[in-house]
Amino acid sequence: MPPHLQQLAVSPSGFVFDPIAGAAFTANATALALLEGIADGKGLDALVALLSARFGLTDTVDLARDVLEFVRVLQDEGLLERSFELA
Repeated sequence: MPPHLQQLAVSPSGFVFDPIAGAAFTANATALALLEGIADGKGLDALVALLSARFGLTDTVDLARDVLEFVRVLQDEGLLERSFELA
């Protein structure tokens, strides 16, 4: 699990608190699923499959692109290291 993600306090309602930065934000169900999957060490294909199964989404090309964009956002916010890559 990426170290910074280990520190996040995440509620089922989508409230996320980052004690390192002292920041709080909300995440929708998709973001929560991705945070959980990344924290569990899932790779890109597994995350796409997770989203597809959980939310009934079928366009795996768009899903993969969206997952990678989410990772970039986490990197931009300092929640993942710039060197982090999905397997």
